[in-house]
Amino acid sequence: MKRRTFVAAAASLPAVNILSGTARAQSKEIRMIESGGASGESIEKGYIEPLFKKTGIKVVRESPSSLGKLRALVESGQTTTTLFELGSGIVQQAKKLGLIEKIDWAAVDPAPMFPEAKAEYGFGYQYFSTIMAWRKGVKEPKTFAEFFDSKAFPGKRCLPDFPHYCLPFALQATGVPIDKLFPLDVDLAFKKLNEVKKDVAVWWKAGAQPPQLMKDNEVQYSICWSGRVVGDPAFGLNFAGGKADLSFIAIVKGSSPENKAAAHKLFHEMSLPENQAKAAEVISYTGPSPNLDPLLPKDKLWQFPTSKQNKAVQYFENAEWWADNGEAVNKKWEAFKLNL
Repeated sequence: MKRRTFVAAAASLPAVNILSGTARAQSKEIRMIESGGASGESIEKGYIEPLFKKTGIKVVRESPSSLGKLRALVESGQTTTTLFELGSGIVQQAKKLGLIEKIDWAAVDPAPMFPEAKAEYGFGYQYFSTIMAWRKGVKEPKTFAEFFDSKAFPGKRCLPDFPHYCLPFALQATGVPIDKLFPLDVDLAFKKLNEVKKDVAVWWKAGAQPPQLMKDNEVQYSICWSGRVVGDPAFGLNFAGGKADLSFIAIVKGSSPENKAAAHKLFHEMSLPENQAKAAEVISYTGPSPNLDPLLPKDKLWQFPTSKQNKAVQYFENAEWWADNGEAVNKKWEAFKLNL
């Protein structure tokens, strides 16, 4: 069709169609609910600012995020929040509940990504690790068998009050290698925890607790999130046997086509290694690019979950297993906690 003919045809279209198309083209703001803190600040610096500079699209952040909040948004029929941050296991639950939509990866047109981050219903934007750490000056464990051995490594422990963060480490202490953890032998893991619970001073619920407790010398050893302890001279740490996991950004069910288009543009920015390097300046967690290492400070590579030296010695969270078994395990966890 010649340009003149096209213009004439467009002029003959109903006005409402032209206006609605223009409205979609002019959609310049979307809302995101994320986990907050330094993680949210890393999203701002690494991805939202570059998106705005290139496209003029604004992303308004809110926090915190939870499955309950997402469910309430969808069930209320709201259409103002487009993006929502979810943990890997929660993505599976949200998918089964019909709370999130498929990502149009052709529209995203991402740079190369680790395959586990390129999910059907979520963009895996940030790797984080759960690892062993200790107060500087105490005897240093190299494995979780040593970590849980309070005779050879005396001191109080601080463990997460979450079964998916705790049971696989207890299982490692029985001799199960990281490539054989799943399907999880739940009974064997609880047996080990029952043996060592006398050495546990605190079961933590907030990520800020373990480093503070170690600094106060209330505990000497902790299982904690790597971003809370790396780079702090008060602590020693070890990624060996740690759990690598992903935080995902998902598209909320019912989001408008124009908002989804803007979300896909943000996802493209999140796939670029140069933007992931900017985000990593804010918090020592890394994005899903296999080409990221050369852009990170060489003297700090040991701090990041996805650097080759760390990714190789960790296990990756099995979100599908937890989605299928999490409810039953949580009941056993609550029963275990009653007997502490």
